[in-house]
Amino acid sequence: MSQTLSSPLKRISSLDALRGFALLGIIVMHMIQHFGFRLLPTDLEIFHFPQLDSATQWVGSNIVMGRFINIFAFLFGMSLFIQIDKAAKKGIDFRRKFVWRMILLMAFGLLCHSFYSVEIISVYAFFGLILLCVYRFRTGLLLLIAIVLLFGVPRIIQVHVHNHQVASSVEQAQIVGTETPGEAIPEHLANPSFIHSAKHNYTDRLEGKLNYQFGFIGRGYVTFSLFIFGLLVGRSRILEKAQQERGKFIHFFLAFTAATVLLSFLQSFVPEQNTRLFFRADGIQLSWWLVLAQTLNDLSLVTYSGALINGFLALYYSRSVGQYLEVLAPYGRTALTNYIMQGAIGSLLFAPWAFGYFFGVWGAFSLVMLGLLVYVVQGVFSYYWLKHFLYGPLEWLWRTGTYLSVQPFLRSQGAR
Repeated sequence: MSQTLSSPLKRISSLDALRGFALLGIIVMHMIQHFGFRLLPTDLEIFHFPQLDSATQWVGSNIVMGRFINIFAFLFGMSLFIQIDKAAKKGIDFRRKFVWRMILLMAFGLLCHSFYSVEIISVYAFFGLILLCVYRFRTGLLLLIAIVLLFGVPRIIQVHVHNHQVASSVEQAQIVGTETPGEAIPEHLANPSFIHSAKHNYTDRLEGKLNYQFGFIGRGYVTFSLFIFGLLVGRSRILEKAQQERGKFIHFFLAFTAATVLLSFLQSFVPEQNTRLFFRADGIQLSWWLVLAQTLNDLSLVTYSGALINGFLALYYSRSVGQYLEVLAPYGRTALTNYIMQGAIGSLLFAPWAFGYFFGVWGAFSLVMLGLLVYVVQGVFSYYWLKHFLYGPLEWLWRTGTYLSVQPFLRSQGAR
């Protein structure tokens, strides 16, 4: 009988809990951002509490935004290592299956993109394929690649080329400062419908997503560096003896916290910059202060995320707190299902073709409370679902598609 990976594998519960923690931050930020949906301006306000709304916006911008999604990316890279490593221990080359698995994920993500454009699983699938290509690289080389990406070297090259082109084109330089004609109301807002919204998502918003990932902002390069860091941490096997290594998590937490404070100090010396210029840079010379500000921001977000990860793991492996954090594990174990459901619910709440003109005028605090309610309901559902099933609904579907055969689903059909 040939060996197979299609049977359920033992999971690292701390990573599931950490994944659930990351998704908590993601839904909080997405609720504040209305899941990326834009509505026509209105003076209507519902459930606004000025002081609480202001505090919520501050927390979102300074504690949540960019930090929790970094954790999600880091865990994706670690998951790739775990899958391939477990297969190797059974004498199985999982790489071909992983390629097919990422293709399925990308297709699924692009399908979800028709509902809400802020989905990131299609982007993760693309980077997953690239990570597989460098999987066997030596640790030193992978670390060098991650550092080059994290320090914004692709952005530096792009800005240099851009500024050279602007400087050599008198016509482009003369465009700066001219008024742009008023834009007509987009069809998806003038005549709200799912079809018009999906068309907008697959054209303008998809182009904007690619620009955000690979343009001057370069979010994708940071994401891929986090994939690499996740792979390297998996390769170190620190989580295989995490209970005994809890002291290291505390030390890493302190180191990442100190790095974040230092970066914040350095940021205070940089003149205030409008990074939105990166999205409308045609004919504009981009300042190197702007580049430095974006690089320091990227580094600060990553070190902040590193502090969150290590602080969470230090608490998880402590006797007094770990049992309470374990409640997040079912949510993280069904992460794909819960992430997609977050987006589906967000679409219904904020899309102009659904209930956007009602929920879209709520204050930030009320929206976060609603998001937390959604998260709790999903968490309870995940807990009871896993009492009876081996995987979340979409996890099982993805797994079945990966192996091109119906996988065990009920707990009576397979071991934990």
